[in-house]
Amino acid sequence: MSLPKGLAEDVSRNLVMVAQLIDDEPEKAYEYSRVALRLASRVAAVREAAGFAAYATQKYSEALAEFRAARRMSGGVELWPVMADCERGLGRPERALAMAGEPEVQKLDKAGQVEMRLVAAGARRDLGQLDAAIVTLQSPELASGAVHPWTARLRYAYADALLAAGRESEARDWFAKALESDKDGVTDASDRLAELDGIEFVDAFDDSDDEDDVEGIEDVEDDVEDVEDADDVEDVEGGIVDVADDVDDVEDVDVDGDDR
Repeated sequence: MSLPKGLAEDVSRNLVMVAQLIDDEPEKAYEYSRVALRLASRVAAVREAAGFAAYATQKYSEALAEFRAARRMSGGVELWPVMADCERGLGRPERALAMAGEPEVQKLDKAGQVEMRLVAAGARRDLGQLDAAIVTLQSPELASGAVHPWTARLRYAYADALLAAGRESEARDWFAKALESDKDGVTDASDRLAELDGIEFVDAFDDSDDEDDVEGIEDVEDDVEDVEDADDVEDVEGGIVDVADDVDDVEDVDVDGDDR
């Protein structure tokens, strides 16, 4: 369906904002998608964008309705996996599994089929079927050494399922493989690996220690002034001792904010 030039430009501007905001500010992206939807509800791309914006804000019923509308308009199957995931979001994992067995899956490209496998494995986990989830993820795509845009997420999902099943050693290996293929940082595989290895990240700089550093330096400065203002040798000698003690206190604070 074609739109008048002015209307098309307004719709495009809103769709651009949806694309720019959907990852970091999904609620704002959703608002822009509703504007585009009001302007051009009979355009498949608009319905699809509205679906993804609703999906990003966990409005799964609304997202599913928009995806269905977009699919009717376009006739494509690309949205099949995310539609199945909406069923999961609505608490209907059985429907997601049923969709995983429909002929539409065979019409998906490789990325779509992997996505469908991820959704099906998630549905199995929703049902408490951990072993079945693990088996669902075992595939030629998982075993392949080639790296694709979906590789890190597939390996991560497999590692997470293994860990949930108590197979920690295998899970660690697959988290490592996920990290190796995750060039864009789409997973938190590095954090999961650190957790399994017992590594705890702490803040290297503690505000309270910083305050102690400042107070210690101020003490030194005050004692130096006392020495300069001293009237006799005894006062000078006492002041110098105070300065030396305060300097020691400052030096005893580690650069990382921890007392040695």
